[in-house]
Amino acid sequence: MSFREVKAEELTMNPFTKIGKEWLLITAGNEEKCNTMTASWGAVGVMWGKPSATCYIRKSRFTKEFVDAGEYFTLTVLKDGHRDALNTLGSKSGRDMDKMHESGLAPVFVEGQPTFEEAKLVLICRKACKTFIGPDDMTAENVERWYGDRDYHTMYIGEIVAPYEA
Repeated sequence: MSFREVKAEELTMNPFTKIGKEWLLITAGNEEKCNTMTASWGAVGVMWGKPSATCYIRKSRFTKEFVDAGEYFTLTVLKDGHRDALNTLGSKSGRDMDKMHESGLAPVFVEGQPTFEEAKLVLICRKACKTFIGPDDMTAENVERWYGDRDYHTMYIGEIVAPYEA
């Protein structure tokens, strides 16, 4: 699979569709060991004068350890037809199984960063900010609706340093 680097301002994606309906994969690590998870929350835009993306990872997720340990992470939108893989990657833990293999997707590395051969869009992001979002940082309604288990999110803002399309 070959990917073509594009300019961030040339992207024509609708983030409400790509993130909220098609879902993303958040992936971090290296060729020796990496992990990925499915996400349906996030944003893209401009932060600190640079094209940026935000993603949110619960403290219990194995992928968080990889994002925390590295300088980069990728956000990947898969081509159509991979909902089963997204479901597997969103419901299983890499601590317990080789979910990368179980998903049926083929990991590849672009600029040394992990993504998947089945990608239609890859955003290579350099971590610019990380902040914990706890119960004092949101409405009581959101705490009640989304955090009954008290497994809160950390928000990551990444500068999009290299967007790629398939």
